[in-house]
Amino acid sequence: MSAQPLAESLVQSVDWLAVAPPVIAAAVGLVVLVADLFLPEARKAVLGRLSIAGLAVATLMLLPLLDGDRSTFCVNGATRACSYTADHFTLVIQFLVLGGALLAALLSVTNLKDDERRVPPGEFWFLLLSSAAGAALLPASRDLATLIVALEVASLPAFALVGIRHGDKRSSEAALKFFLSSVTATAVSLMGISFVYASTGTLYLTQVAQRLPHVDGQLHTLAQTGVVLTLVGFAFKTAAVPFHFWVPDTYVGAPLPVAAYLSVVGKAVGFSGLILVTVVAFPSYADVWGPALAALAALTMTVGNVAALRQQATRAYSAVRLLAWSSVGQAGYLLVPIAAAGYAKDPQKAIGSTVAYALMYAAVNLGAFAVAALVGRGRALNRISDYRGLYATNPLTALLLAFFLLCLAGLPPGIIGLFAKVTVFSAAVDAGLGWLAVVMAVNVVIALFYYLQWTALLFRAPEGEPARHRVPAPLTAALALTGVLGVALSGAPQLVLRFAATGLF
Repeated sequence: MSAQPLAESLVQSVDWLAVAPPVIAAAVGLVVLVADLFLPEARKAVLGRLSIAGLAVATLMLLPLLDGDRSTFCVNGATRACSYTADHFTLVIQFLVLGGALLAALLSVTNLKDDERRVPPGEFWFLLLSSAAGAALLPASRDLATLIVALEVASLPAFALVGIRHGDKRSSEAALKFFLSSVTATAVSLMGISFVYASTGTLYLTQVAQRLPHVDGQLHTLAQTGVVLTLVGFAFKTAAVPFHFWVPDTYVGAPLPVAAYLSVVGKAVGFSGLILVTVVAFPSYADVWGPALAALAALTMTVGNVAALRQQATRAYSAVRLLAWSSVGQAGYLLVPIAAAGYAKDPQKAIGSTVAYALMYAAVNLGAFAVAALVGRGRALNRISDYRGLYATNPLTALLLAFFLLCLAGLPPGIIGLFAKVTVFSAAVDAGLGWLAVVMAVNVVIALFYYLQWTALLFRAPEGEPARHRVPAPLTAALALTGVLGVALSGAPQLVLRFAATGLF
């Protein structure tokens, strides 16, 4: 008789509305995989439309969750702990992830049509949807096991996406570098998590936070080592220096929509995981991870911006390389408020600055990659010099790229970029990190040079016969969405911070 109540206690009711966004993305991925087996080659294009529709529905399913926090997969004991929580932080990051995946999917439709012999569409869409499902699961994860599983579900399909082009040596090399770095990061994270579990006896983030300060003296060193190794593993995922070496070659070797996806969704995955383990699970070790992340932020933004500054306009793939190094520099800015949270009395406000900056970066960086995808259709080497005179042939596209670059630089009319940088800067100052604010200011000046240099090139007289770029409908949609979003956010930038910072946890 005693076995029946025990069995009943192991059965959990699932809040299907709370888990709907990642579940829908995963389910549509499975439908695409099965449909690919039966569809003739001439009708494979329907898989792309199905995938875009699935990502759009998954994104829309965030709307019913705005009425309040929802949790599921919970255990009830002395303290209630849950594995999945759809709070405000989760919804903001899921919107960024699923919206970013949707825009990457729009870019991919044209890319797959141009590369149809080398990229199998069924496998591509399945991998993209699988990765998006893992990325959407991660910000909702509230235990270390779910966190690492979500991280790998997001990462493993991304390896295959990078190397999916048949017969492309650059693509294969990029996938190998990405795979080796990510596997190393996972191994280090798993070792750290196992040490934390051994010293605290729990995997739930809130319970880890409660028990870490009271760990038995004999296990104190084990707990410290576990915290450090976990943080190092997530630093790999954020492409923070010195764990950034895979970024430039991976972006160049991958199909351009995949590079755009990694630059935004991959970054969101790493940073949301880092926020959860630092602010939620390890607040008692803020004196350790605060200074460490501040040093990483300074190093990352400096190396990224200096490397971007050194890109030669006539070098093959220099436009993509500049965007890759720029993303490393932007990762440094994103690390600043997380480091500040280790010093601040109100960590939630500092984390809100990171989330607001991530939303701005996602919109404008995807827009810049959309323009790069358009130019790359006519100029396969995608050099910065290929953008010279773009205004003469595609005025609207040139104006959009100029706007996106000015947003990344933090200059008007890209008000949202300026606003995001000011919020990050103020987070550092409020936390007493004056030296980091100075380093950031110097790096913003360095970045101005290469962003403005590229922007000026768009309006110079073209050399030789100007290349006309026909804009396919999916690319037009991606450019329109990112452009409207960037302009709207620049018109009301305070809404971003208010939306990002209100009730994060």
